[in-house]
Amino acid sequence: MKTVHLFLVLFMLSYGLFSQSPFIHVDQFGYTPNATKIAVLSSPEVGFNSSLNYSPSTSIELRNANTNAIVGVYNPLVWNNGNTDSVWSGDKGWWVDFSNVTTAGTYYLHDAQNNESSADFEIGYDVYDTVLETATKMYYYNRCNHSKEVPYAEANWTDGMNFDNALQDFNCRFVGSPNDASLERDLSGGWFDAGDYNKYTTFTMETIHALLWAYRYNPSLFTDNFNLPESGNGIPDLLDEIIWELDWLQKMSNLDGSAQIKMGSTNFNVNISSPPSANTDQRFYGPTCTSASLTVASVFAHAYFVLKDFPSLNSYANSLLTQAELCWNYVLPFYNTGTLELDCDDGSIVAGDADFNSEKYQEYFIGTAIYLFEATGKTAYNDFIVNEYQKSLVFGFDFNSTFDEQWGINYMMSKDAYVHYSTLPGNDATVANDFLTSFENAAINNNWEDYYGSSNIDLYRCYMPNYYLGWGSNSQQSSMGNLNLNVNRFVTSNSTPDSYRDKAAGHLHFLHGCNPLGKVFLSNMNNKGAENSADEIYHTWFSDGTDFDNVNTSLYGPAPGFLSGGPNHTYSGTSNPPANQPYYKSYADFNSGGSAVSWEITEPAIYYQAAYIKLLSAIMGVDQAPATSTVNISANDFDIEIFPNPTNDIFVIQGNLSLYNIDVIDALGNVVLQINSSNQSEETIDLSSLSSGLHFVRLQHISNSNMFVQRIIKM
Repeated sequence: MKTVHLFLVLFMLSYGLFSQSPFIHVDQFGYTPNATKIAVLSSPEVGFNSSLNYSPSTSIELRNANTNAIVGVYNPLVWNNGNTDSVWSGDKGWWVDFSNVTTAGTYYLHDAQNNESSADFEIGYDVYDTVLETATKMYYYNRCNHSKEVPYAEANWTDGMNFDNALQDFNCRFVGSPNDASLERDLSGGWFDAGDYNKYTTFTMETIHALLWAYRYNPSLFTDNFNLPESGNGIPDLLDEIIWELDWLQKMSNLDGSAQIKMGSTNFNVNISSPPSANTDQRFYGPTCTSASLTVASVFAHAYFVLKDFPSLNSYANSLLTQAELCWNYVLPFYNTGTLELDCDDGSIVAGDADFNSEKYQEYFIGTAIYLFEATGKTAYNDFIVNEYQKSLVFGFDFNSTFDEQWGINYMMSKDAYVHYSTLPGNDATVANDFLTSFENAAINNNWEDYYGSSNIDLYRCYMPNYYLGWGSNSQQSSMGNLNLNVNRFVTSNSTPDSYRDKAAGHLHFLHGCNPLGKVFLSNMNNKGAENSADEIYHTWFSDGTDFDNVNTSLYGPAPGFLSGGPNHTYSGTSNPPANQPYYKSYADFNSGGSAVSWEITEPAIYYQAAYIKLLSAIMGVDQAPATSTVNISANDFDIEIFPNPTNDIFVIQGNLSLYNIDVIDALGNVVLQINSSNQSEETIDLSSLSSGLHFVRLQHISNSNMFVQRIIKM
């Protein structure tokens, strides 16, 4: 709704409204006590805000937001010798490192000489709790064929049942035979994909895998009280939300293993009303496609492995695995004969080409085989991996030197599966070593294009090559963070874990306001810890001119917690900004159509959201509160080694063990195993009786308070 040509004026007014300096950039939600905490000070030199020049004081104050008391004083560190970054941000800048502050509280940074203050932010172990719950609730608001009611929906975003009219989702017809009533199918359920109301089978590939990994790495963060209709049923609410989508995918699957590729509308001018319940036009489902079958096989196999451990879901999980194998057996002959379908989606159902190209097929086939092998233990899947893995893009060039670019952030589902394969019992040792060695070479030895580890390249501490800063760049920010965290999880020779954690956190802080716009890229979070969040997003429910249009100028604004698409330097529209700006400034808070094509900038998507939730929860897991309050000392002081980590069931502790009590603690702080070591130098510990996820190994000296605590992940 905002007139984009007045963007600079509104940009300045918004800072007056929020009393937030346009020059001091922080994570507006905050930082955990043990995190690296670096604010960015900027002077805009290139781009729409280049008239807002700034030169900071020699001392920047950190103040308590409740008392205004000065907590610390810091000297800004000049970035890049005072040079301007004319390409990525258009700014020159400074860094202020206040990592020494660990006391919980609310703070802000203040430049007294210039009377400039940052947004308020928290320090504490719970700073992201509300953010995680709100971001997860995005999927509830995007549920198709489900009413949104208080208390689950916030009062401003309630709506009745949607797409339940004649010839819509409950009796949907095939797009190729719209008059054939015999082909009607109940395809209700699932999530709206993005800003449109359509539903795509193949677009769930990256989405569901990312959400499942978010849960697997940090299950304790995903409780059963996120205020969903299913809350309190004994199943973590994130898994309940995933099941909502899996139920729909079951309806899109067929008994022969084929699966329909998408469903929705055949014209851009229909089913565009707000709210969703107002739409009555007919909907259609598309043809079957090998890409859809491969997707179902992959996500169902992975979901089976996660859901099978819940007694109430055991039968459901088994049904998923049965269908996963049916779909695999259906699509495998196409792979073997080179006849995979590359052009199933002819656009009859408008928006979003849901096809896979040949590269995606290859990556996803290997990843799917890994998840099926994990789920079943069958040698046929392992044999496929062994025989086909070198066709992956990772191994597509000179194998010995490794084509490092291919360990980038494309096809994250595959990359997660590849490194995870090394943890699976019965894996092929050569293949597992090749995957890990390839990843280690890319991350540690070569680091092509500076994908990995913190560096001084980017003023805003989240450097990515420009080809990742196009449409959906905020998703790429999350994926780059997730890729870096995998270095800490899987590269055993890594001796600088803080570098990769800080790189990942830099991408998260960028999304939370540490960017040239000083904007949190989640919608309508001003009542949930942010001072300046996305006011508009391109979503049919929250479209231009509706009550849900803009946080400041419409009745309600969009629902909270939707991740906006992000800055896009390949933007094809005419509005300036986003056009003709440095990469990070190729953004505007708008949702108008026509030549503005705002969907290239602010449209959310279920896969963007999943990558973000995976990153956010991972950072929360890395930085969560210690399991105990006793003083910890380093492993070097004990001369102790714990390996492998992550592990499936068994890990080994080596060192001088006779003087220590050994406990295994779950993510909630409960002692789940006590080991009375009879060995002097080595102890083998079996975790097979414990659930997957984060645990802690605690070694405590029997005669003093010295203690060593090591995080360990059971896969």
